[in-house]
Amino acid sequence: MPDDQTVSTPSLILAGEEVQLLPERALFWQRTATLIIADPHIGKASAFRAAAVAVPEDTTHADLDRLSRLIARCNAQKVVILGDLLHARSGRTTATLAAVSAWRARHASLDLILVRGNHDVRAGDPPGAWDIACLDEPWQMPPFILRHHPAAHPDGYALAGHLHPAARLIGAGRQRATLPCFWFGAQVGVLPAFGSFTGVTLIAPERDDQVFVIAGDDVVAVSGALRGTESARRAGRR
Repeated sequence: MPDDQTVSTPSLILAGEEVQLLPERALFWQRTATLIIADPHIGKASAFRAAAVAVPEDTTHADLDRLSRLIARCNAQKVVILGDLLHARSGRTTATLAAVSAWRARHASLDLILVRGNHDVRAGDPPGAWDIACLDEPWQMPPFILRHHPAAHPDGYALAGHLHPAARLIGAGRQRATLPCFWFGAQVGVLPAFGSFTGVTLIAPERDDQVFVIAGDDVVAVSGALRGTESARRAGRR
């Protein structure tokens, strides 16, 4: 990945492989030129507007533009999506589908893989013209097991999404900040939600877990055993 002095991209060794944690809420596996993201939830804003809920209109375009910049900066050849590409059937509006189709045409040579999540089951697979390989979890890309729901697997280190993890930090002056994060346990790593219009779940890591919060253009390591008001057990509602 090219050097970028304005972006903090810490490296981490997982299952013997070096990966980079990106502030755009993505993980880059440089040896295989693979960008891994979770939970884009494309069309969520459209689904809310279809239900007469006033929400921002430009989230799909903004997220796709962010992904394009990330692909270019990393020179990624493959993008793996750890579930919940599309949010709901009601979000598959003409405008949303056209935006993604136009984005896909600009990245026609990119290898795209979707590991289906719970929202993908309800929303349906993406249109065939998007040329996305849709697979059920778990999918093996040794030494990693790529899946949507976080769970250990005997054949490798699991990378997952679904939780939309966040950590609550408390400063010396009792200032509080809740920030999206990467969460790596002994057998499972959980990526933050890539979509900008998503909720979060406060995590309850073990003391030896590695947690990296995203603060603007920085990815910052914080200690394990952070305290939150919600536990990961509530994440099944995502």
